Amino acid sequence: MHTVTFRFYEELNDFLPKEKRKKKFEYNFINRASVKDVIESFGVPHTEVDLILVNSKSKNFSYIINDSDDISVYPVFESIDISNLQKLRPKPLREPKFILDVHLGTLSRYLRMLGFDTSYRNDYADKEIVKISLKEKRTILTRDVGILKRSEVTRGYWVRNTVPVKQVEEVVNRFDLKNQIKEFTRCVECNSVLEKIEKEKIVDRLSQKVNAAHNNFIYCNHCNKIYWRGSHYDSMKELINKLKD
Repeated sequence: MHTVTFRFYEELNDFLPKEKRKKKFEYNFINRASVKDVIESFGVPHTEVDLILVNSKSKNFSYIINDSDDISVYPVFESIDISNLQKLRPKPLREPKFILDVHLGTLSRYLRMLGFDTSYRNDYADKEIVKISLKEKRTILTRDVGILKRSEVTRGYWVRNTVPVKQVEEVVNRFDLKNQIKEFTRCVECNSVLEKIEKEKIVDRLSQKVNAAHNNFIYCNHCNKIYWRGSHYDSMKELINKLKD
């Protein structure tokens, strides 16, 4: 029987049982395995990990554990540059492009409202989400830990909160997005980039009340949706300002 010690940091502890959180603990084994397999055996998806130190030296997922190893595991760093240390990806995951699972429809609308490229359909299968993530280099946002444990997945994050407003706050903070917010530039329905349109071109589609009260409009050329500063604008702007602070 061999023994190594593990210590998981910050939000990686969310996946661990209480007795293993925020402290070193021993792991006993007979057959040697990759550090990736052992980490995921604790319930931690590899997509949440960005740095592994074994005896104070950076290692990748394929490292085979040895007796008496001291292993520290750190979460994805978005606001801190650790490129001189981390060996798990060719570069940090900083491009804000997302694909969301079927449980996060409201979050997808919030992210699009903030201007982030967000792919979502309520009939996406896990296999399709992974395929699109890899092809388009999108980070998977999910409430299902299982999808993040698939070996082919390289970009992903388990959303902790269940309330949509809290979810968008969590994602903006986790991926350090507040300085990249470009509100009201994407269609919340289909994710296409919006463009300004002259009122005269769409006046026949406006209600008498909207026509009388508004002169500035933006338009989705893909799904033909028209936007203006309606009754919900102030509450949305209040949320956006809060996220930017």
